[in-house]
Amino acid sequence: MTAFELIRAFAHDATVGIVVTDPMIEPPGPLILYANAAFGRLVGRELDDIIGLSPRFMQGKQTRRETLDAFHRALATGERFHGYLANYRGDGTKYRAEIDCRPLRAADGRIENFVSFEREVLRRLGRPAPSAAGRYEPVSLSNDVLTGILTVLGVFKHT
Repeated sequence: MTAFELIRAFAHDATVGIVVTDPMIEPPGPLILYANAAFGRLVGRELDDIIGLSPRFMQGKQTRRETLDAFHRALATGERFHGYLANYRGDGTKYRAEIDCRPLRAADGRIENFVSFEREVLRRLGRPAPSAAGRYEPVSLSNDVLTGILTVLGVFKHT
């Protein structure tokens, strides 16, 4: 079983948005090969309309170019990206997304896919936080089995 097949098996009912793309980072890629229902709800689109698109469909006028450039550099070097983006739902409403994207490698080390874990976050109220990690909190929390596994894997953990 490949990592992609394993993710598809576990991600189906997850409460966090999970997307698997092909490894091509230059436009028109990367292209979405798989998205779970939680991701469809997050972006306000049907899964059939998402598959085959680039995740760039969520970008809009307040999506920061600096963050997109950092995201691109991380993927180009085969590194993990963890950060926050202003994205847009299908109806045009803006939301803040926390994204943890990682390469999926074949046994020979070649990048076969990227997997992204995405959730909506809200800016914390009160004193400014010293880092982005303390600036946001998830809109909703879950105690499902996959959430525990993602915690063990360090998904959404700041390094």
